Amino acid sequence: DGHLDELDALRKLSTTAKDIVLDLERRERERTGIASLKIKFTRVFGYYIEITKSKLDAVPDEYVRKQTIANGERFITAELAELQDRILHADERARALESAAFLDLRKAIGDEAPRLHRLARVIASIDTSAALAEVAHRRGYVRPDVDGTRELFLEDSRHPTVECYAAKEGFVPNTIELDPEGTRFMLLTGPNMSGKSTTMRQAALAVIMAQAGGFVAAKSARIGIVDRVYTRVGASDHLARGQSTFMVEMMEASAILRGATERSFVILDEIGRGTSTYDGLAIAWAVAEHLHDATRCRAIFATHYHELCELADRLPNAANYNVAAREHDDSMVLLHQLVPGGSNRSYGLAVARLAGVPPVVLARAKAKLQELETRVEATPAPQMPLFEPTQPQKSEAEATLRALDVDRMTPVDALVTLARLRDLASRDEE
Repeated sequence: DGHLDELDALRKLSTTAKDIVLDLERRERERTGIASLKIKFTRVFGYYIEITKSKLDAVPDEYVRKQTIANGERFITAELAELQDRILHADERARALESAAFLDLRKAIGDEAPRLHRLARVIASIDTSAALAEVAHRRGYVRPDVDGTRELFLEDSRHPTVECYAAKEGFVPNTIELDPEGTRFMLLTGPNMSGKSTTMRQAALAVIMAQAGGFVAAKSARIGIVDRVYTRVGASDHLARGQSTFMVEMMEASAILRGATERSFVILDEIGRGTSTYDGLAIAWAVAEHLHDATRCRAIFATHYHELCELADRLPNAANYNVAAREHDDSMVLLHQLVPGGSNRSYGLAVARLAGVPPVVLARAKAKLQELETRVEATPAPQMPLFEPTQPQKSEAEATLRALDVDRMTPVDALVTLARLRDLASRDEE
C-alpha cells in the first residue's frame, strides 16, 4: 500500500463495492422520491435499478430501460454503468498494475544485485557473529584455544542443544581428550540411552563452532585445526535409490576411509550393525584398525561390539572409554559420565524394561539370555587331531586370499572381502 495511488484506489473499491452501491441507492431514492427503488445485481444483466409498476410515472428521463418484468421494470443510468465497469474490472486492473510494479521492482533490484549480494553477506556475517556471541554469553561458553597441533581437549564439555532440554535434570558434562602422542582413537561403549551419541556429537560441534569463530560449550578447550569433520551417525535408507540401511552405512564409511586425513576428526556410531553379527564385527574391526593405523586421525568410535575393546590392547594410540551406568534392583541408573575402561555389558534387558516391554516378555528374554550364555560357556574348545595330515589340503579361504589383488582394492572392497573370507573360513572349519 502507498506505492501507487491508482492501485490503492482499486483495492479499496474491491473491498468497499457493496457500501458504494448502497450509497448510490440511497442518493437515487432521495433524488427521485421513489422509496421502493432498489439497485440489484445478476451475473446476466450486471447492476440495474429496479422500480415497481406503481412508481413508473416518477422515473427520471435519464433512466434507460433495460428490461421489463412482471411487477415492474429495470433501468440503468450512466453513473451506475460507470460504477459497474469500475467494480467488475477492479481486480483485473489491480493485478495488471501489481504485475507491472513487480517487473519494475525486479529490474531495479537486478541492476543493484552485486551490491545487494555483498550487503547480504555482510548482514549474514554480523547476524551469525551476534548470535554466537549472545548464546555464548547466556550459556557460559568459553573461548577455545585453536592452534596448529592435532590435540583435542574439551574440559567439562556440553552439548549446546541437549543441555537446553536437560535444564531441569541438569546436563552432565564430560571431559574429552584426544592426543596424537597418546590416545587419539577412543573406543566408546555403554548401554543405549547412556549418552554415547551425545558425547560424540558435542565433541564434533565444539570443533565446528570453534573453527567458525565461536565460543564452545565447555569449561576450557584446546582444539588443533581440523580439515574435515566426518560423521557416521544414525541409520537410514534410500528406498528410491534401492539402497538398504547397511548399503548407505557402507557408502558413508567408504567416503570417510577415502577422504579422511590425519588432520580430520571422525565420529562413528554403531558401524556394522546393519548386517549379521560376525560380518558387522569384522567390518567394524577393520574400519577401526584402518583409521588408527593408516589414517591416524582423531576419532571417537562408539560400538555395542564389546569384542572391539580388545583393540585397545593391540593399538598403541587407542583407549577404551564407557558412558557409565549402574544396575540396582533390576533397574538401570544412567550416570551419563565418561569414564576410562570398556563396558562388558549392554544392559539390553534393563533398557527394554525402561521402555515398558511387558514383564512376561522380559522374563522369557532373561531365561533365553541365560540359556545362550550357558551354551557358550559349555561349548568345549575344538581338539587338535593326534596326527597332522602329511599334505594338508588348501582351503577355499586360503585360495581366495592368495588370489586377491590388494593393490586394486578399495577400503569397502577390503571390508566385503574380509567378511567373505570369514564365512569361507567358518565353512572350512565345519
